[in-house]
Amino acid sequence: MRLVIARCTVDYDGRLTAHLPSALRLLLVKADGSVSVHADDRAYKPLNWMSPPCWLVEEPGVWTVKNKADETLTITLEEIQHDSSHELGVDPGLVKDGVEAHLQQLLAQHVTTLGDGWTLVRREYPTAIGPVDLLCRDADGGSVAVEIKRRGEIDGVEQLTRYLELLNRDPLLAPVAGIFAAQQIKPQAKVLANDRGIRCVTLDYDALRGAVVDEFRLF
Repeated sequence: MRLVIARCTVDYDGRLTAHLPSALRLLLVKADGSVSVHADDRAYKPLNWMSPPCWLVEEPGVWTVKNKADETLTITLEEIQHDSSHELGVDPGLVKDGVEAHLQQLLAQHVTTLGDGWTLVRREYPTAIGPVDLLCRDADGGSVAVEIKRRGEIDGVEQLTRYLELLNRDPLLAPVAGIFAAQQIKPQAKVLANDRGIRCVTLDYDALRGAVVDEFRLF
């Protein structure tokens, strides 16, 4: 991971346009290729970012980040105060709480609740950036990656998006569809998921435990 603290302006050009005026910010360049711009008062959420696959071109005073959709993030560097790189190694991944782990187990046992004729390929299907909760086959034999959360938020959609990017590079699996499943899904997460072609499923934990599978609500 590369950490750069710099006074900069940021311009995004894509489905819309956005401008961040000059200020001191943290720029993160991760090993997966993503580039994000952070302030000191937004918790974990970046001010702007480009998710992989994307490409960073560095020129004197200017970083240009582009993705396959031809969106562009332009970072104009006025002053660099810090620039360092760090090898973090392979992350073991998030340890799920009891409810979330049990949801995964129950849904794996009753995978046909996602669709008639569905089958489970594997729980915790490995990828280079961590395991996706469930890999399934739908009734037509298509691959589907399912990410399960107790509470569905934007970061969970981003996580599933990264898994799908990697899984779709495997010709034995592609095309791989995505399902984001949770007991509660925030409206912003639904909007982002729909924009990326990911189906949202709201899970009823009690119904799953009782195998009353016809109470699922699909969005």
